[in-house]
Parts: sequence; structure tokens; C-alpha cells
Amino acid sequence: MLVKTFGSAVYGIEAITITMEVNISGGGKPFYLIVGLPDNAVRESMQRVEAALQTNNYRMPRQKIIVNMAPADIRKEGSAYDLPIAIGILASSGQVENEELDKYIIMGELSLDGGLQPIKGALPIAIQARKEGYKGFILPKQNAREAAIVNDLEVYGVESISEVADFFNGKTQLTAEVVNTREEFYKSLTSYDSDFSEVRGQENIKRALEIAAAGGHNVILIGPPGAGKTMLARRLPSILPPLSLHESLETTKIHSVAGKLAAADALVTTRPFRSPHHTISDVALVGGGSNPQPGEISLAHNGVLFLDELPEFKRSALEVMRQPLEERRVTISRAKFTVDYPSSFMLVASMNPCPCGYFNHPEKECVCPPGVVQKYLSKISGPLLDRIDLHVEVTPVNFNELASDRLAEKSELIRDRVIKAREIQAERFGSRPDLHANAQMSPQMVRDICKITPAGQNLLKKAMEKLGLSARAYDRILKVARTIADLSGSEEIQLEHLAEAINFRSLDREGWAG
Repeated sequence: MLVKTFGSAVYGIEAITITMEVNISGGGKPFYLIVGLPDNAVRESMQRVEAALQTNNYRMPRQKIIVNMAPADIRKEGSAYDLPIAIGILASSGQVENEELDKYIIMGELSLDGGLQPIKGALPIAIQARKEGYKGFILPKQNAREAAIVNDLEVYGVESISEVADFFNGKTQLTAEVVNTREEFYKSLTSYDSDFSEVRGQENIKRALEIAAAGGHNVILIGPPGAGKTMLARRLPSILPPLSLHESLETTKIHSVAGKLAAADALVTTRPFRSPHHTISDVALVGGGSNPQPGEISLAHNGVLFLDELPEFKRSALEVMRQPLEERRVTISRAKFTVDYPSSFMLVASMNPCPCGYFNHPEKECVCPPGVVQKYLSKISGPLLDRIDLHVEVTPVNFNELASDRLAEKSELIRDRVIKAREIQAERFGSRPDLHANAQMSPQMVRDICKITPAGQNLLKKAMEKLGLSARAYDRILKVARTIADLSGSEEIQLEHLAEAINFRSLDREGWAG
């Protein structure tokens, strides 16, 4: 008897419906066969299915069982097809009624006792199920909340195969998981564990991060150990504008595909902050692998990617970030398919100025030999530095500032100014939905939008000559100056805006590293 059940495969952050065609026929020697480009995890499902059925007092047919996973030209990966295959076998052998099977997407990995293990990609699967008009989605209870944010789809979280079989046999009713999407979205929209008010001193660094947040600029912090670079970077998401619902859903899809959502979470409602260790591989950073998965740059989508001790990262790992930084998307190509992962993130990097960490320190002496500072800096390529708008020197905080009881400005107040600046930019780029911030402007747009007075041109010319600024600094300075003007509510870029922007190009100065 031929029976069809329906599951789904995730490619990139989109899902494709997969039909499990289960046929049981008599005669000859019993055997089990799965066709339709299954990987090893799918082929091994028959052993898990057989043990789970027998443990729960169901009969595993001793006949020819052929399972075809259509479309057969798409590779099927992972163990999440266990449950739809098992239900298909039960229905084909007459142990489960099959009248309602075509109304549901079924996914789940089976344990040998019939329990269900969580799956990856529940959210994109639920979105595709609703799009194709399915009545409901049956999946492991641990994934129910993330799938339930999709409206107009009944989502049933189950704990064992017996619950699913009894449901289709009409012996029991399952309770649909209900999540109020907007309530879930707004309840912790600006809830962060850390705040800028906890930082003593470092007002110039806070100002630089405010500018970076307002214009979406990438930033690098250069300073000695213990100056507060990591602490400041970790607080950057708290001053970024809150996620929109669209951004939240897109970010949640990526984390769902990567299996990074906790069972209690339905939505990613705060901007991600990813801080990979400097030993990370190229594939782990940008994504990929034999079964492509999103990397750290995609998990940081709509948030912040923090690279601590930037020169310690492998050169190859840093170089593969150059294209995603420009295109805000990473494309992973294989012989038979290509997947895209969004990667629109703010890059925040930190580094010591030299191997010993005390070059340019106001009190401690650098012990590095001549030429070592420049060699250390040269670990970061020029093209990568070209994509970083603000170079900020961080100096140690003195004792008086550390011991002060004066409360610093809260993240909430800084965030309000950032939001106002972003609103100005949204109006400016209204005809370009792909642009959201000043940092994303093309060179031609910089010429059109970031116009400066003759006095400003003269200041910029003198700065480039006296400080030895490179040509690549020109556009970056204009973009940052435009953001500073937006923060001050000015329609024109004033001299003071240019001067402040010029101050944030430390690494472009000739002789900076001796």
C-alpha cells in the first residue's frame, strides 16, 4: 500500500517541501530501502524507526519497504525525517489512519524509545508550510514556540511518536502551541544585560561608538590591555536602534537554521552580538561545510560581530570577510547547489597596538624591537582596513575616574539620539530600500550627498597632507562627517563635523606605527 507523508528540507534560510512516499509490498525477502538522494543520517533512520516502533508496541512490517523522498534530485540531509518516515510506515501497514496525513508537515528525530529530539530550521519550515496551504505542522515540543510565531498555521509540539499516531487515529487531541508574535516581539525589545552607564570615563570612545551606531560604520579600537576595549564593544548593541519585526524574523530564521534557539525562545528580539575566538576557521566564520550552515557573520546579521585581538586571527579567515562586508550577503557554492545567507552586520574589532601592548602608552614603556609594531599592524590587510570607517585609540582610565560615583549616561539616552539620526538617513535613502545607513553609500552617492564647503575642502586637503592620510580615507571621512552632522541635526556638513571625522583615522596616518 502506498502512503504519502510530508516533511521539509532547509536550504540557506528557505525551506522546500519533501514528500515521503512509503510503499509496503509482500513477496520475497523483506528489506528496507530509502531512495531520493538521502545522506547517511537519513539511511540510518530505518534502525531508529524500527526500535522506536517496537518499543511503543507497534508492528514493524517484515516485508519490502521502499521510501522515496521526492523531489529525488535534491539531497536530503539530517535525522529530522525519522518521524514522517515512521508515520508513513504505520499508515502504509494499516496501523494509522491516512485520511489527514496530506494536511500536515511532520518533522522530528526519533530516539530509540520513541521520544523526539529537536530539529533545526523549524521557523523557515513553518513559513513554507503556511505558504503552501498546509493545515498544521507537527514537530518536537522543543521547537514548537519558534514555529508557532507563524500565524494561520496550527503548530503541535509533541514528545513521542505514540502521540502522533494516536492523533491521526482520533484517539487523542493535540493542543496547538500559541504565541502572540507582537507581544513576544515587544516584551524584551530593548532588554540588555549591560549598559553604557556602567562604564567609567572613556567619553571619547563612547562618542565614537555612538557615531558608529548612528551611521552603521565599522570600527576598530586600538589600545593597551585592560583599557576597556572589550567592555565597550559588548555594550554597543544596547545603543543600536531596536530590531524591526521584519529584522527580528529574518534574524530568527538564521538562528533557527543553525539550531541556536533555546526551547523557551520564539523570536530573537535583541540585536545579536557574536564574539568568535581568534582560532576560528574560515568556514566557521563565513559559513559553509559539507552540509552548509550559516557562519558567525550570518549569526551576527542585524547585529554586531566583535573580533577581539584582530591581528591574531588567521589572515585567510579575515580575507574571506571582505566580500560579505561589501555585499552584506555570503554566497556558498557547491557543485549541485548554491545557498545565500544574509550577513548585514556591524564589524567591531579591537587590537593591541603592538605585541607587548604598550606602544603609545602614557605611562608604560613599549619593549618591542624596532619595526615590530609595523609588522604587527601589517597582519591586517589594507583592503580590510579600507572597510573600517573609524579607527579609535583607547587610553587607560585613571584612578579618579574609576573611583568616581558620578553616573555616566545611560544607553537609553544614547540610543534615542542614534534613532533620530537613523530616521534622518531613512528619509534620505527613502527611494533605495536596500540602503539603511550612511556607511552603505556608494562612492557616487558620497559625492552627491556629502557635499562640503570650500573651507571644508581646504581643511580636508590640509589634513591629508599634514597627517599623511591615504586616499582611501577620503570617502570614509566624508561618510563619518555626514553621520556626525545627522547626530547634531545639521543639514550641512560643518567644519567641526569634518574635524571630528578626521580624528578617527588613526591607522591611516603616516608614521603612526613608527
